[in-house]
Amino acid sequence: MDPEFIIFTGPMFGSKTTRLMAVVDRYLHQNKKIIAFKPIMDDRYSDVEIRTHSGASLEAVGVNCGKDVLEHIQNSENSVDVIAVDEAFMIEGVSKALLCLFRSGKTIVVSSLQLSASGVVFEEVRDMMPWATKIEVCPAVCPITGRDAFYTHRKLEGLDEIAVGGSDLYEPRCWEHHNYMNQRD
Repeated sequence: MDPEFIIFTGPMFGSKTTRLMAVVDRYLHQNKKIIAFKPIMDDRYSDVEIRTHSGASLEAVGVNCGKDVLEHIQNSENSVDVIAVDEAFMIEGVSKALLCLFRSGKTIVVSSLQLSASGVVFEEVRDMMPWATKIEVCPAVCPITGRDAFYTHRKLEGLDEIAVGGSDLYEPRCWEHHNYMNQRD
């Protein structure tokens, strides 16, 4: 079977991590050996698990950069078939590392924002997309209109481009109610 490179992307609260976990669960039922990674900086729910907003979890290794992913896999005594990465946009160099692993025959499953709240494309995700065998954009629900929300709205000003947070800092928005996307102030 050929390896896959699957990316689940979209705004905050679009169930990207839930979809990643469903794919990983399917691979587990196929007796695939899986390892999951998450950015160390994402400590919202757990340091050693990927967690969905609804509480589902998957054991994961925290990493700072793509080199950490490669070193962990190279130093592991167990072979791996599938590499899952949550919040890939927060892991510098992860696109290069995952492409290397994909080219060596590993299946890659990623969940990540692709766009910041201020409209900046996250380079790590942008650099992975040409290699993907499947890209699924996962819209959330705009709390104002109830329509599909493809963008993340930052509730507070003055935050860094990457600021770890949940519903306290962010909410999904449709185009009409996302100030950056429709050029309103």
